Amino acid sequence: MSRIKVLILLSKLLILMATGCQANTQIVDQKSNQAQGQAELFIMTHDSFSASKDLISAFEQANNVKLTFIKSGDAGAVINRAILTKGNPLADVLYGVDNNFLSRALEEDLFEAYKSPELKNIPEKFLLDPTFKALPVDFGDVCINYDKQFFEAKHLPVPVTLEDLVRPEYAGLLVVENPATSSPGLAFLMTTIAHFGEDGYLDYWEKLAQNEVVVVNDWETAYYTNFSGSSGQGDQPMVVSYGSSPPAEVIFAEQPLEDSITASLVGEEMCYRQVEFVGILKGTEKLEMAQKFIDFMLSDPFQEDMPLQMFVFPVNDKAQLPEEFVKYAQIPEKPVQMDSGLIAENRSKWIDAWTEAVLR
Repeated sequence: MSRIKVLILLSKLLILMATGCQANTQIVDQKSNQAQGQAELFIMTHDSFSASKDLISAFEQANNVKLTFIKSGDAGAVINRAILTKGNPLADVLYGVDNNFLSRALEEDLFEAYKSPELKNIPEKFLLDPTFKALPVDFGDVCINYDKQFFEAKHLPVPVTLEDLVRPEYAGLLVVENPATSSPGLAFLMTTIAHFGEDGYLDYWEKLAQNEVVVVNDWETAYYTNFSGSSGQGDQPMVVSYGSSPPAEVIFAEQPLEDSITASLVGEEMCYRQVEFVGILKGTEKLEMAQKFIDFMLSDPFQEDMPLQMFVFPVNDKAQLPEEFVKYAQIPEKPVQMDSGLIAENRSKWIDAWTEAVLR
């Protein structure tokens, strides 16, 4: 295993350890808190949640509250857990439901409506819930990343449309993840469905298969083993990954880099936009404190902390991006988004049809 991969894995591990230790130290005796006149607020999150310890401590001190974070798996698992405990919630606030699961959360009526004053700084395109029960916090894009050195050395132009990927000069150069086992793989499948329509996406995938697209089960294998621009130095110079992967390559590089070795393909409808939301769980007895915490998540300090903590982009227009994101991340002008209700209704059907067309 190369040192850069070790560094990346160690960095992720340290983040998880830090947030885990933070959560453990925050689980305190509630009677002791009450004796001190201190409230305790519980926030259910997905496993990737992370925030700077100093930032969390500042909120706690300013509001005389202890924050306890309950990590509950991926976005789907978080929603399932909230549904199972509806009416007697385990937490006061839920963060991490994304646009793929938003309709399910709203149909289950999990959240209290709250129109935060911080919404004045958030563009309307992120306000996917007109009832203000689920408020946007961050976004990210699933895009195809490419190895810049490979294309330069081969004097090969990079693809600029999804249609380009089936051209013979790109045969065998793309690795994707199985949508049945991978979140970015599912996002890329939905990108093709949105772009080509339900009547055309399978024809497109059959052409990709004929053009020797490589399919693996998970993002880690695709990025760290198959992708030539990563530490694995694999055979494919294009991989389905994230728009924040290029700045991550710079941040976690073994030696300082003057430029990122990778970039993203951000042509029209080539990326899938994922938006994550926060909501106040119905049944909380700490409504006012929950509202304050949501205001905090949408405020400049928290929004500016997220990119280097969770490698997502802030939705707050006033938030400043880290230098690495400004230099090396590309935000697509016309990403794909899909109605979460449509996804919930058709996800299994789409994946089954894809499996039959591509893996048969």
